[in-house]
Amino acid sequence: MRASPTAHSRAVDTTRPDWLAVLAVALGIFSLMTSELLPVGLLTPIGSDLGVSEGTAGLMVTIPGLLAAISAPVITVVAARMDRRILLASLTGLMAAANLVGAVAPNFTVVLVARLAIGVSVGGFWAIAGGLAVRLVPSRQVARATAVVFGGVSTASVVGVPAGTLLGDLGGWRTAFATVGVLGLIAMVLLLVLVPSLPSRHAVTFGALPALMRGNKGVRTGVLVTALLITGHFAAYTFVRPVLQEAAGIDSGLIGALLMAYGVAGVTGNFVAGSRVSRHVRGTLLIIAIALAAIMALFALPGHGPVTGTILMIAWGLAYGAVSVSLQTWMLQAAPDAGDTASSLFVATFNLSIALGALIGGLAVDGIATTAVLWVAGVLALLTALTVGAAKKLR
Repeated sequence: MRASPTAHSRAVDTTRPDWLAVLAVALGIFSLMTSELLPVGLLTPIGSDLGVSEGTAGLMVTIPGLLAAISAPVITVVAARMDRRILLASLTGLMAAANLVGAVAPNFTVVLVARLAIGVSVGGFWAIAGGLAVRLVPSRQVARATAVVFGGVSTASVVGVPAGTLLGDLGGWRTAFATVGVLGLIAMVLLLVLVPSLPSRHAVTFGALPALMRGNKGVRTGVLVTALLITGHFAAYTFVRPVLQEAAGIDSGLIGALLMAYGVAGVTGNFVAGSRVSRHVRGTLLIIAIALAAIMALFALPGHGPVTGTILMIAWGLAYGAVSVSLQTWMLQAAPDAGDTASSLFVATFNLSIALGALIGGLAVDGIATTAVLWVAGVLALLTALTVGAAKKLR
């Protein structure tokens, strides 16, 4: 007697696309990345409420970034034989609980402890989710499904963070934290209901990570490009609120709405890149890096008003929205037979770069000036363009 195909027992049939499962994974990664980056738009009110400087409040981005960088390879190896559906749901539940704790935290120390758990969740989830599209849809649709899944990453930066900022402006930062916690609980349930059982196929070892770096020049280039571009972006983006107020004279009450416009532009950038990146990954990354370098340089120049600042912010969202899917595609094309290992390296580098960017930005804001973070981001984006330009085209 054959068992009925439920979300808990059905076998994966990649001859038919399982878009509900793909969307559930995308929602999971969206909720986790929104959680990781949520403090970006709330640094000023959180710092004011808990009695810390904006530079110190930036540790709320640095801490989970560091933990995510560590947990990506560790969870990939330690939980190598665990069903992917159960693992993703468990990590999402951990993130939801951490946000709810943060929402009622009495002081900044408790907030940072909760952020540790968020870092573990983000690193583990992203490293595993990166290679799941190939198991949920036919091979001809893998590129599209990967764009949808990693649309959750870019959408978190360009929609989740602005929405959280707007919610924080209206109801307070604790309300924003609690809302993301509830979103995480919803994502956890949908992962359990909609995603089929996904037993592990390959056991990844710790030795495979450095071996892939040593033996694959394309992967080494991808790691370097990721480190440069993401460090620069988050050096500036972590402090986007004070940048907009000081560099463009934008009123604090309008920042949430402006970040939403940035978000709409970013979603557009993600799907525009997703439609061409599998065929032109090197050219796409080169365009992104040059565009970001130019935007940062223009933003850093004095004399801007709100109109110019708004135009540059929307251009920034359009360019950055294409980053995640482009970098992930580079790594998977560089190591098509080692997707889990390449994804683990990519996620570790990406999140370590978030932490490093936030740390560098905090030092620049506290030690030099708020607009110094724009010059840091511009220089690193230019170095990214030079690195991509010098790299050989992936086969």
